[in-house]
Amino acid sequence: MTEVMTDQGIQEILSQLGIQEINNGASTGGKWFKTRGERIESYSPVDGRLIATVNAATEVDYEAVILKAQEAFKVWRTIPAPKRGEIVRQLAEKIRFYKEPLGKLVSYEMGKSLQEGLGEVQEMIDICDFAVGLSRQLYGLTMHSERPGHRMYEQYHPLGIVGIISAFNFPVAVWNWNTALAWVCGDVCVWKPSEKTPITAIACQQITKEVFDANGVPEGVSGLVIGGAEIGKLMSEDTRVPLISATGSTRMGKSVGATVGARLGRSLLELGGNNAIIITPSADLKMVVPGAVFGAVGTAGQRCTSTRRLIIHDSVYDKVKEALVKAYAQLRIGNPLDQHNHVGPLIDKAAVEAYLDALNKATKEGGKLLVEGGVLTGEGYESGCYVQPAIVEAENHFQIVQHETFAPILYIMKYSGGVENAIKLQNNVPQGLSSAIMTNDLKESEAFLSNAGSDCGIANVNIGTSGAEIGGAFGGEKETGGGRESGSDAWKVYMRRQTNTINYSDSLPLAQGIKFDL
Repeated sequence: MTEVMTDQGIQEILSQLGIQEINNGASTGGKWFKTRGERIESYSPVDGRLIATVNAATEVDYEAVILKAQEAFKVWRTIPAPKRGEIVRQLAEKIRFYKEPLGKLVSYEMGKSLQEGLGEVQEMIDICDFAVGLSRQLYGLTMHSERPGHRMYEQYHPLGIVGIISAFNFPVAVWNWNTALAWVCGDVCVWKPSEKTPITAIACQQITKEVFDANGVPEGVSGLVIGGAEIGKLMSEDTRVPLISATGSTRMGKSVGATVGARLGRSLLELGGNNAIIITPSADLKMVVPGAVFGAVGTAGQRCTSTRRLIIHDSVYDKVKEALVKAYAQLRIGNPLDQHNHVGPLIDKAAVEAYLDALNKATKEGGKLLVEGGVLTGEGYESGCYVQPAIVEAENHFQIVQHETFAPILYIMKYSGGVENAIKLQNNVPQGLSSAIMTNDLKESEAFLSNAGSDCGIANVNIGTSGAEIGGAFGGEKETGGGRESGSDAWKVYMRRQTNTINYSDSLPLAQGIKFDL
């Protein structure tokens, strides 16, 4: 049964999330500012309905949030890390409580399927759980000194304000990937969400406020500033913000990286992907098809880890191609709140135009449309944001194939000979986020994971390119930006390392045996 959202239904979801009124686009966690910037209207790509409007923050609002964050940091950093972790644990419990309405709001405002919306909220819960354990594991090292009577060690201290610039495609999870870690590390955060998904950001701030208020957390630990590129520019240029974590396009990341680098700040960049699956002769077709299809059409191709290219051995190429075309014919496209549908809408009509432009360029370069694609019209598609996922036979060197298009377009191509030829094709793009190989040959899988194998930050065997567990560090190389978020030791980017030496002797020997007699 398809859920048709009404004005009353929207208000019920917002009310469940504790949002009684939406007007203002800046918050310090403790209070909302009466912002007077331009009005941002959030329309759902599901049905074109207006969800809510919000006043964008101005430079004055931004300054107020930053000043409050600076004050809060002085207090927050002195709270023991396990106690900060306890507050994050409570946040996870609160998110569990709000999982259904928040997941539904994510689905409705962004357009991803309800299962994916709920899954994104689950990622928030998972990273909070990870961060709770991390709060007791912010380890340094002890080293042996070459000087007698000396001890050396290193420790980590919080940086200060972490600026978070997030994208529309994961409107809540990526924010929490950063905040959960940053908060247990002792940092405070200021968030600029995508102006395409402002309402989910307001919901997250409201949920966080409930927990922080109950624990007496200083106002300013969780800041929110809603606005466009001008807010991101202010944040990137601000020397009071030592770390900028930015998720988005490579073009945006290059601008942020250059600006932050010019002031010798730190940037954590999570940018575009051009992800491929290599399909070898020994690959199990029962695993290839669902892995490739979900990777290509999940979230309507709007994941940074979406599968863009299939590199298929010529001996199995026709068989795989036939299976893919058959699978695409079974895709159900429509309202993402209907759990029977596989594919929802693109985020907006500008994304639809980019999709059409990419298909046009692909055919002009010599690509052959196997599944033609196109914009869907008629009942259920009134928003104008629904498109048919397309498959294009192409060559890796095509200019459009080298470019990331945030839409459900899958390019398929052949390789011959050994797996090293497929790896060469896979690596021959500017981006380096996620990669995968489908094989039952141990030598091929090991070659793929070797120093001479995939040059991506993520390399999978017998699973697809999209989807990542929070326990592992997430990020990529080359034009993907080199940043790492989420698990493993990604927490270290949110802290500054300090080396300490203690002399507990009665003399002052110098390093390297240097003599300096007075």
